[in-house]
Amino acid sequence: MRTRTNRLLPTFVLLLFLTLGAPLGAFAQSDLQVRITQVDTSKFPNVTVYVSVTDSAGEPVGVDASAIQIYENGELMQPVDIRGGGESGEGQADPLTTMLVIDISGSMDKNDKIGAAKEAAKTYVTQMRPGDQAGLIAFDTQVYNVQPITTDTVALINAIDGLETGSDTALFNALVEAEKALANVSGRKAIIALTDGMDNQSQHTADEVIEQIGPSGLTISTIGFGDPTLTSQEGLDEPALKSLAERSGGLYSFAEDAESLGALYAQFGRVLQSEYAITYVSPSALRDGINRSLTVSLSTAGVSTDANYNPGGVLPEVPQTSLQLFGVILAGLLALLVLPMLFSGGMKMFGGFKRKGRIKLAKPTPAGRKPQVKIK
Repeated sequence: MRTRTNRLLPTFVLLLFLTLGAPLGAFAQSDLQVRITQVDTSKFPNVTVYVSVTDSAGEPVGVDASAIQIYENGELMQPVDIRGGGESGEGQADPLTTMLVIDISGSMDKNDKIGAAKEAAKTYVTQMRPGDQAGLIAFDTQVYNVQPITTDTVALINAIDGLETGSDTALFNALVEAEKALANVSGRKAIIALTDGMDNQSQHTADEVIEQIGPSGLTISTIGFGDPTLTSQEGLDEPALKSLAERSGGLYSFAEDAESLGALYAQFGRVLQSEYAITYVSPSALRDGINRSLTVSLSTAGVSTDANYNPGGVLPEVPQTSLQLFGVILAGLLALLVLPMLFSGGMKMFGGFKRKGRIKLAKPTPAGRKPQVKIK
C-alpha cells in the first residue's frame, strides 16, 4: 500500500503544479500592456501603426510580431511590412527622432533641478542608436530652438550643457514649436517634455497642441519634476500633463529627484526604441476626412487597445474613373454653353451676305391715287 502511495505522490504533485501553473502563466501574460503610440498616414492608403508592448513596470517586452493583430473598422488587416520590436522583432527598427523640450524657468534653479534635467537629457542622448536623431528646445517665457535636429550626439550634449534658467513658464508654446520642427520629419518621432511648474505664459492651449499633430503623427511624453500638491504657480499641473500624454499616445511620469529623473529618460528611450512598426493598406483608400477606428490586440495575452485615425482630406476624393466621367460631363456642359453662342455668331456672319434691298415703283395708278412703293 505504501509503495502504491509513493508512486502516486509524484503524479499528484505534478498535476498540482500544472493546475496552479496555468493560471499563473495567464496572469503573467495579462500583465502585458499594448499601446498604439503613433499612426502615420502620410503615405495613405498605406497606414503605419507604431505599437508598444510593455510589462507592468513599463519596460519593453519582445513578442512574436505575428501575435499583434490590427483591425480597422472591425476588419482584420494583413500587414505588408513589420519592423522593429523587442528581441523577437522582425528587421531593423525605424530610426527615431526625438525633440527634447526642457523647462528652464526660474524655479528650475531650486535644488539644482536644472542640473538634474541636464544629466537626464544627456543620458537619453547617449543611448541613441545609429540613425536616431534628436533636437533640443528650451522654454521659459520665451521659446528657444537651442539645437536643431541632428544625429551628432556631441553637439546635442554641448547644447544641453549650455542651458541656463530664466523666468516664467510657456510649455504649450514650446510644444507647438517642437511640432513645427518635426512636421517634415518622416518615421517614428516623439516629444519628451519636462517641466516643474504650471504654464502661465503661453498663447497656445493644450487643445491647440493636440490639434497641430500632423498626418504623420507623433507622441508627446511628459515628465513632471515639481510638486503636484501645490496649487500655486510653483505647483505641477499633473492633469494637463497626463492629458497631453494620453491624447497623443505618449507617457506621463513623475520624478522626485535626479536619480528617478535619469531613470525615466532611460526607460522612455528603451520603450521608444523597442516599438513595432506595422504597415498595412487601408481598404478605405480615399482621403475622405472620415475617422477610422483602430484596434490592436495581442492574441497571446488577450489584451487590446483602441484608437482612431483620420486620413485627412478637405474635400472627398473620388476614384480615377469618376474623375474621367466628371471630365466628360463637364466638357459636355461647356459645349452646350458655347454652341449657341457659336451658332448665333455664325448666323450674324452669314446674314452679312444677304442681297441689299431694292426699291421698285409700282405701275402707274389711276388718277387720284398715290403710287405704291414696293421694297424687295
